[in-house]
Amino acid sequence: MSMSGASQCKGFTLIELLVVMAIIATLLSIVAPRYFNSIDKAKESVLRQDLGVMRNAIDQFYSDFGKYPIDLAELVDKRYMRSIPKDPFTESDKTWIEIPPKNETESGVYDVQSGYTGRALDGSYYQEW
Repeated sequence: MSMSGASQCKGFTLIELLVVMAIIATLLSIVAPRYFNSIDKAKESVLRQDLGVMRNAIDQFYSDFGKYPIDLAELVDKRYMRSIPKDPFTESDKTWIEIPPKNETESGVYDVQSGYTGRALDGSYYQEW
C-alpha cells in the first residue's frame, strides 16, 4: 500500500464553493421578487373574495329583514356567514371598516372595507375596494 494514495483529500475547493454560492444567489435574486409578488396577488384575491362574500351577506340580510345588520357579528349570529373572515393583510377580523348607509334615517352596516392602508399592485388603495 502506498501512502501517497491515502494522503489525497477528497472535497471541494474554496473557488468551487464560491462559484456554486454565486449561482445560487443569482437564481434567488431572480426567483425571490416573483415569489413575493405572487404572495401579494394571492392576498389581493382573498381580500376581493372576502369583501364580496361579506357584501353579499349584507345584501341578503337587508332583503330578508328590511334593515342593515348592526355589525358584522350579527351576520354571523343569524347564520349569514360562518365567521367574520380575517383581513389577509392585517391578519385580523377586527380591522374591517364598517360603512354606515348613506341614508341617515337607517343605521347599521351598509358596506365593508379593509382596514389596511397600503396600495394594491394596480396602484389603488385597499380601503377603496
